Amino acid sequence: MFDDIRPYRDDEVAVVIQKLIHNHGMLSSIASFKLPRLYKILPKFCCYLVKWTLKLRSGKFHNIEEIQSEVAKYLHHLVKKSTDGFTFHGLEKIDTSKPMLFISNHRDIVLDVALINWALFKSNINTVEAAVGDNLLQQAWVADLMRINKSFIVKRSEKTKRAMLNASKQLSAYIHHTVHERQQNIWIAQREGRAKDGIDKTNAALISMLLLNKDKQVSIADYLSEINIVPVSISYEFDPCDRDKAIELAERDATGSYQKKENEDLNSITQGLNGKKGRVHVEFCHAIKGDFIDTKAVAKAIDQEIIANYKLYDSNLTAYAKLHQKDDIKQNVLAQLNSRMAELTQEQQQWLLTMYANPVSAKQTLE
Repeated sequence: MFDDIRPYRDDEVAVVIQKLIHNHGMLSSIASFKLPRLYKILPKFCCYLVKWTLKLRSGKFHNIEEIQSEVAKYLHHLVKKSTDGFTFHGLEKIDTSKPMLFISNHRDIVLDVALINWALFKSNINTVEAAVGDNLLQQAWVADLMRINKSFIVKRSEKTKRAMLNASKQLSAYIHHTVHERQQNIWIAQREGRAKDGIDKTNAALISMLLLNKDKQVSIADYLSEINIVPVSISYEFDPCDRDKAIELAERDATGSYQKKENEDLNSITQGLNGKKGRVHVEFCHAIKGDFIDTKAVAKAIDQEIIANYKLYDSNLTAYAKLHQKDDIKQNVLAQLNSRMAELTQEQQQWLLTMYANPVSAKQTLE
């Protein structure tokens, strides 16, 4: 029933790893990233080196847990190298003995869920199965790589309304089955696509999808108790992709559309992972409980938790002060923002400041 979307299991690890090691697309991607200069001259040799290295390292992976432990080592190194401090808080607010459906704001394609997983791993709590849109899985090896690391697929590319509805029903059933019956934590973003403008708003359609699997006689309150939604608020002091987001937002504003370049998502993933982020905070919020009139009310409750628990940094406050011509501007922070806006047009600069300022506006609205 779920074989085409679920993560791979332990008994599938060996076959998938061998498949990946022999995939030319993956070998080329790794080689061009790790050995960019040499790859331009000797691409076949670089691919051979990568393949040989992967063969040596892959022998120690026999199950998903061993892969997750290796990913944890990478995350430890990544957090140390690319942040000025990572903090998390709020797990004491929730019953972590129960499986949870984490719904977070969405700023980075891969890092959002990776940091939630890192906080859970450090707290000896089972890491999540993560939702990933099939729009990011255009190449088969990328899908294999994600699914071997506890990711499941969200079908967004179905061509007809009927196919989309069937995909949504399958996804809804899978999430309920995974949380309620398999007792496995799950993560999904509050909306499709990153909140490039800094406005964290849950799409009510996401809640509608989650409730598709609910029997008519079961109340929304009881079903929410079964899937146990826990909002998570992720705050980055600086966004490594802020310039690219500002350029996209300005183009959309001017022309009404934006055409992605080839490999743009993969480049954003790399930039998001390796780029300097300043301080980063993850706040686990109160579980969503009680009876709600409709899906919009559930989405609003999630939004209130995420916005209330969002950690504002000086980058947010200074951007807000600059846009609204306030006096409380920290000049050293403004200098950092100005350096990030170098070579951007006036419209693009306005969007970059706006994406940092919007969380401040959201908190004021909440108050």
